[in-house]
Amino acid sequence: MTIDTKSLVIAGPILRQVGPKRFCCWIATRAPVAIAVTFKSTTSFELKVDPTTLSRSTRTLRAAQHLHYQLIDLHLVDEFPQQQAIFYDLQLKTNDSSDWKGHQNWASCLVYEHQNLPFFIVNPQVSNILHGSCRKPHFDSPDGLVRADQWLSQQQHGDWPSLLMMSGDQVYVDDVATPMLVAIHQLIASLGFNPEQFSQANIKDCSQLHSKHQHYMSREQLLPDIESNQGMLNVLFKGVKKPVFTSDSAHNHLISLAEMLSMYLLVWSPEAWRDIDMPMPSGLNPKQQLEFEAQLQIIENFKSQLAKVQRLLAHLPTAMMFDDHDVTDDWNLTAAWEETAYGHPFSERILGNALLAYLINQGWGNEPDHFPESLLDRVQHVLDAPGDERHQQLLSDLQRFHQWGYQWQTQPPLLVLDTRTHRWRSERNFNKPSGLMDWESLTDLQQSLLGQNAVIMVSPAPVFGVKLIESIQALMTFFGKPLMVDAENWMAHPGSASALMNLFRHPKTPKHFVILSGDVHYSFAYSVELRGRRGGPDIWQVTSSGLKNQFPTRLLDVLDRLNRWLFSPRSPLNLFTRRRQMRIIPHKPIGSDAGERLVNCSGIGLLQLREDGSVKKIVQLGADGSTIEFELDEDQARWE
Repeated sequence: MTIDTKSLVIAGPILRQVGPKRFCCWIATRAPVAIAVTFKSTTSFELKVDPTTLSRSTRTLRAAQHLHYQLIDLHLVDEFPQQQAIFYDLQLKTNDSSDWKGHQNWASCLVYEHQNLPFFIVNPQVSNILHGSCRKPHFDSPDGLVRADQWLSQQQHGDWPSLLMMSGDQVYVDDVATPMLVAIHQLIASLGFNPEQFSQANIKDCSQLHSKHQHYMSREQLLPDIESNQGMLNVLFKGVKKPVFTSDSAHNHLISLAEMLSMYLLVWSPEAWRDIDMPMPSGLNPKQQLEFEAQLQIIENFKSQLAKVQRLLAHLPTAMMFDDHDVTDDWNLTAAWEETAYGHPFSERILGNALLAYLINQGWGNEPDHFPESLLDRVQHVLDAPGDERHQQLLSDLQRFHQWGYQWQTQPPLLVLDTRTHRWRSERNFNKPSGLMDWESLTDLQQSLLGQNAVIMVSPAPVFGVKLIESIQALMTFFGKPLMVDAENWMAHPGSASALMNLFRHPKTPKHFVILSGDVHYSFAYSVELRGRRGGPDIWQVTSSGLKNQFPTRLLDVLDRLNRWLFSPRSPLNLFTRRRQMRIIPHKPIGSDAGERLVNCSGIGLLQLREDGSVKKIVQLGADGSTIEFELDEDQARWE
């Protein structure tokens, strides 16, 4: 089958790890391709890499008849010039053609105004970084990545960020709008995935899931109707019902590997939407029909802006890390959750498929050296024959994989934590929240920090969160209901909280310590001091969330003000918390009302650092076009 050149690239190119001697780029195509690339700077630098040479630095995974992933991981002998635009010309050629095609043929909207090629800027000294999380396509707000693209288009090259950090919930596989699920099934049909077999479920293979009976808004019906499945039902399909904070639904939870892979294409690429429409499926009740119509308009707006998202990701080196919604809500929240979820073949398959999709679309490009050829060969087998015993074994092994976390050698170093797969279980009560990292992981973290003068540490969940909300989470945990409020914070487990606080108090901890987080659907900036210690580390908790998600407005407004009254830096209630040895100073968003310290606006964070790694400026770029800067002066952080 001959592929139309205009539809050859289905997603990408997405820049991943880029440094003085490294160029890592991910791209998804509808056919196998040979790739050549030419780099040119604004000065005299030029480097041509022919297809034979580049093939030795490229690994391909064939996911479907018309879906091929390529990860280029090119190591250079000589360095790229720094702090100037390096234009790159990716040329692609299919097996049935002798013609090489550049982005003008397969992604004409990839470049910024007055430019002929996409480019990147190598700047290992991090002076600017964009960061965000939580991008839900059917949340009714503009897209923070679109705002980032608009902001980037207005910057001089010297002011460009060193990288974009997306710290979790890049996809919501557990919370999918019905129009999006319709689009996913249409895309699956056009790409030609191999059928996936299931066991201990009411469906034998994915054909019953994708085309015959799609089970819109009723995925829980796919489980056998036996009592032993009730726990797994609650874990996968009822876990996101939390009346305290939200009222989302997980009844369109993605299941098959094909669904997971297709979701990524649809949230990153305008080309994935080619020839896709979203007719209302039959079988929806009147309430669901009204919801479908509302979601359809939001999804239409979302996809209309994806060319800007594609352009952004083609220009900024992008680091990623999973949080729960990349796999499922409350992923590994408690030991009891883990025993239930991984104790059934069907739920283990669903969770494993999401983690495998993360590997291919996100984890692989974070640090390709963490994924050896032997592991990628196993991945290819699963893509060729999904559903067999080797599929299930690979998914089990991925749950125990030790290298999801990673470090980029920027200045300061970017240290990205895996807070999901190696948790510190509560041994006394398996229903209590696990620590976000176990003892061994925290020990490794401390070793990686020793001797550093400054560090940018990425923790998907804030290390220092809004204490009142954490207290509500603790209260619900006391009553045995941690799943009701997503009781995930660093202070929820005494062992991990103590180990983490000791890490900050270690005499050799970095002098300048910036923690980037997301997860919570609001944004804030806290500075942190060690009580009773002069000249301690300069610690900042900077949280930006979400890219396309927000907290319920009225509820957050109340919680924000109550938190300021109850847990101000001088409040005696701080003595009863696990962070009593820390002084937490909430910083004011400039222009906010009296008492407000939280920003509730979809958007993306912008952090500016000085050369020594200390904080220079903290800004939230609102997806609505607003720009909100945080006041860094402590005097301005006091209660008004």
